[in-house]
Amino acid sequence: MTHALIAKLQPGIQAPDFTLKDAQGRETALADYRGKSVIVYFYPKAATPGCTTEACDFRDSLASLQGKGYEVIGISPDAPEALAGFTDDYSLTFPLLSDEDHAVALAYGVWGEKLIDGRVTEGVVRSTVVLNADGTVKLAEYHVDPRGHVAALRKELGI
Repeated sequence: MTHALIAKLQPGIQAPDFTLKDAQGRETALADYRGKSVIVYFYPKAATPGCTTEACDFRDSLASLQGKGYEVIGISPDAPEALAGFTDDYSLTFPLLSDEDHAVALAYGVWGEKLIDGRVTEGVVRSTVVLNADGTVKLAEYHVDPRGHVAALRKELGI
């Protein structure tokens, strides 16, 4: 393995800035969301069962999240082309961003070793970071379960 899981983000610190390409290849920056609260969720691979469950839960909850002032951004190591297919196949209505070199995952502490089907592998550890409008971390959750995560997050946020 080339990377150990790095330090996790803690509430109150400034979230690392990033600029990544979306499913259409356009650049999207975290700075574009200043003044808004943002839920940034990291998932391992587009169109896999758990990632599809989580993405569809965010899609289905988007109106209530936005109604309380939260925007949603999904980030994975997938190429923009894979994100475009995922977005189209599941009618996803929020930006999915491509972190192919894992730089943002490393900066957010979501890249590291994990156990899959009895073997240790390296990759994105499913995680969610909620940012305040000023870009500081409000909440950071690591190793989340895709089933029921959005409902639990909404409860924690009072939505």
